[in-house]
Amino acid sequence: MSTPSAEPVPLPAKRRLAQLAMLAFAVAIVMLAYANVGLALDNQIPAGMLTYGLGLGGLMLAAYLVLAKFAPWADPLILPLVTLINGLGLVIIYRLEAAGMDGASATNQLLWTAVGVVMFSVTLIVLRDHRALQRLTYTAGAVGLALLISPLLPFLGQEINGARIWIGVAGFSLQPAEFTKLALVVFFAGYLVAKRDVLALAGRRLLFIDLPRARDLGPVLITWGLSLGVLILQKDLGSSLLIFGTFIAMLYIATQRTSWVLIGILLFVGGAVLAGLIFDHVAARFEVFLNPEDPELYDRTFGGSYQLMQGLFGMGQGGVLGTGLGQGHPNLIPLSFSDFIFTAAGEELGLTGLMALLMVYALLVERGLRTSIAAREPFSKLLAGGLSFILAWQVFIIVGGVTNLIPLTGLVTPFMSQGGSALLANWILIALLVRMSDTARKPPPQAIQDEGMTQVFQR
Repeated sequence: MSTPSAEPVPLPAKRRLAQLAMLAFAVAIVMLAYANVGLALDNQIPAGMLTYGLGLGGLMLAAYLVLAKFAPWADPLILPLVTLINGLGLVIIYRLEAAGMDGASATNQLLWTAVGVVMFSVTLIVLRDHRALQRLTYTAGAVGLALLISPLLPFLGQEINGARIWIGVAGFSLQPAEFTKLALVVFFAGYLVAKRDVLALAGRRLLFIDLPRARDLGPVLITWGLSLGVLILQKDLGSSLLIFGTFIAMLYIATQRTSWVLIGILLFVGGAVLAGLIFDHVAARFEVFLNPEDPELYDRTFGGSYQLMQGLFGMGQGGVLGTGLGQGHPNLIPLSFSDFIFTAAGEELGLTGLMALLMVYALLVERGLRTSIAAREPFSKLLAGGLSFILAWQVFIIVGGVTNLIPLTGLVTPFMSQGGSALLANWILIALLVRMSDTARKPPPQAIQDEGMTQVFQR
């Protein structure tokens, strides 16, 4: 009997099979949803169901094999959860395409999913140790800033639907802000690791809050100014809120100072109100938010409340249990395959289906936060916490917008909405979480050797 080596031992066969079973179960749910749509529309199984099923199943099997090879200790729930959300997005888009909605294309979304899985795999294969990103802190910050301002360049940027957040590359339109969030989270994590002791120092005490020192407000004010610049120049409330909110959340994780959260809220609310008083496009968002049922706003050609109200009507029509897949009218909601896919799902799945979907998102975020807690070094804790928060924050912003809890922002629902930029960026985000999860969950060398001995004796 040979002595086992100290190489990482794969997960036990039962756990590996359980992970594969969960992945197969997620694909099965998606295929049943496809069948439901076809039966509701034409009383028969959709002709392309086999193609979509084999395509989605093959892609996720490939992702699983890469994960099993290059991140064997990663959290086994992350990939099945993402598969379920991504697959349900494909179903909703297919349903809208079958209803004749212009712009909806499940085939294109499946192709973008394939590219996303490739990016996921490449990230896992190339990035063997995520801690190497800490050495690229300021490089990541520069890249993030360059991507953020690229739509403002006259020869590169494109203005679509009133917002200048797109760039044209080789005939394709890309939204660089989706990749900006990843670069900036890496920068925030590296910067806060280096400066957290200084930023955690307390200044004067106001009531029950220890305020930070005035000299330490610089990073917050700079990030606040950057987010306001995005809001004013690019007319992109979503990215503005996403960037500033993520920085404040990571600052709180790094310092445990509640005062930073309060300061961040006051700064952003004050800046948004000021921008609303000065700039018409910001004021229009607040008008729609406060009075969506106003006939003048409802009929306004640009920046009106028609889209928002149609989404609210659709969710109201769905009620608690929904009309059923393929039995509603989500095609009456403008951009229901993109910005308003959550309301399209709400009409046919009902409140019950939306709550189940939100629970899947919550579970995905919880696995990311668990990775942050389990991480052994500060950079990993901040990076995993930041990536998890940005996913949760984006879901809150888009769901809050389409339900009129907050003003509409223009963000898309992660993994569900049609579009390549967001899908690619979010698959890379998941790859980073998987890599950190693998590192955090991998046992120390002695435990690995003991596991190897156990497996040898079991044979």
